[in-house]
Amino acid sequence: MSPVSMSGIAGSDIPGDGFGAAPRVTVGAKLRRRPRIRLLRPMLALRRGLMLGGIVAVLAAAGIAWLSGGRIVSIDNAYVRAGKLSVATDVSGIIRDVAVTEGAHVRRGDVLFRLDPKPFQIALDGARASLAQVALQMEAAKRDYQRMLRDIEAKQAQVQSDQASFGRYANLVTGGSVTRAEYDDARFRLAADRAATESLKVQAEVQLARLGGAADIDIPRTPEYLKAKAEMEEAQRQLDHTVVRAPFDAVATQVDAIQPGAYLAASAAAFGLISTEHVWVEANPKETELTYVAPGDPVQISVDTYPGRVWQGRVESIAPSSASEFSILPAQNASGNWVKVVQRIPLRITVDRHPGDPELRAGMSVVVDIDTGHTRHLSDLIP
Repeated sequence: MSPVSMSGIAGSDIPGDGFGAAPRVTVGAKLRRRPRIRLLRPMLALRRGLMLGGIVAVLAAAGIAWLSGGRIVSIDNAYVRAGKLSVATDVSGIIRDVAVTEGAHVRRGDVLFRLDPKPFQIALDGARASLAQVALQMEAAKRDYQRMLRDIEAKQAQVQSDQASFGRYANLVTGGSVTRAEYDDARFRLAADRAATESLKVQAEVQLARLGGAADIDIPRTPEYLKAKAEMEEAQRQLDHTVVRAPFDAVATQVDAIQPGAYLAASAAAFGLISTEHVWVEANPKETELTYVAPGDPVQISVDTYPGRVWQGRVESIAPSSASEFSILPAQNASGNWVKVVQRIPLRITVDRHPGDPELRAGMSVVVDIDTGHTRHLSDLIP
């Protein structure tokens, strides 16, 4: 082996001997490490600055997000609602024809279906005849009253004649010119005619009462005529209700539930109508989300069926009670073992619709974003 020079040993780092002896470092090695340490110090300072700056940035962003948040309340428990009607009529009859089909759009006043009008037409004709009969009877009653007045006048004239005869007989009976029997006949005849006159007067008063106390009463104002007229109008109303029309713009559904020739009972549902003009959104937010929500707040409405399409609206009303208040079996929390559950308060949202908008169908799922206009402040963090 070739000998190792001492100069080579002096220029190199000699590790320890394994027994705890410190390594020997030459002056050249120390000179080479100093520039490396000077380079690492700025990097370590930059690293510490970046770490602290990141923490500060996150805190600042969180603070800004908190201060700017709380204004928009987003609710995904919301659905499209529309006016619904079970079409029915208040008269019973056989269905003659159905004028609409399933899913047909109808306008207000369009015919939906008709009942057989023949029985109702017969009833109307009978009511009209009864009304005419009442008018004739009332006219006859007015004339009969005038006849009774004439009979009273005639009877009063007879009473005057009987009174004159009785007076003569009273003077003659004392002289014996007439018999006592003739005198009594004149007296009884006078009394009978007077009683007949009073009876005729009572009959005339009864007839006048039937005429409403006015001998020249207008017949259409009499109770009998008004009753007969009401019966005729009721018959006409029932005939009119054999033709069922749409009360509002809507879409017909479940039309196949009725067919021509079927018997439809009064007030029985024939089929359904879903309104196309009275549409709103019903949202069910948690009670904790309604802190700053008020009627009139603007709302953005997104329908799951139409991604990217946004409707504008406003909060129309907030229910005065939670949905559970109207359940069949409301929660009973009077006992000690109850669990607090966040309630949901229904609210109604009016939708601004424009021509050309996609159709909103009842039951569609929507997401609503309510702009409450509320802003947070740092003072809110202080209890």
